[in-house]
Amino acid sequence: MKEDVIEATIAAQVAALPSLPWIELKTRWLKHFGAPPGVNNRRYVIRRLADRLQEDAYRASGHPLVEDNAKRVARLLETGKITRRANAPAPTPGAVLTRLYEGRLHRVTVLADGGFDYEGRRFGSLSKIARDITGTRWSGPAFFGLRSSAKR
Repeated sequence: MKEDVIEATIAAQVAALPSLPWIELKTRWLKHFGAPPGVNNRRYVIRRLADRLQEDAYRASGHPLVEDNAKRVARLLETGKITRRANAPAPTPGAVLTRLYEGRLHRVTVLADGGFDYEGRRFGSLSKIARDITGTRWSGPAFFGLRSSAKR
């Protein structure tokens, strides 16, 4: 319920931006960005303020994506390598994924650390398991029915 109120408040603030006087837009910009806008383009300032208001609200909501991105940034700073973010959230740890392939039922257990257990072996991705099963390259999530194999 509280999130609904926050969302309504943010939506109202964003909706009000186009009707604010330029001086008020510059004041809000200063509050959110710490410096005056570097441009005198009203449409640009409104769009960026709208984005910032929504980003701040999203960050304050404690959404898991924020935490995930913070971990990815820390890993980047630590290792100097970029890690890819999953396109879709991983299945819940403990879930068992099944696939009937060539008359045999294959079961994969989702592990708490984000890995997968298949026949007592640990795999880092569903795609590696799908390749182990079929002998060819497959999208693991598509193979186990978590998403369509066709491109959108």
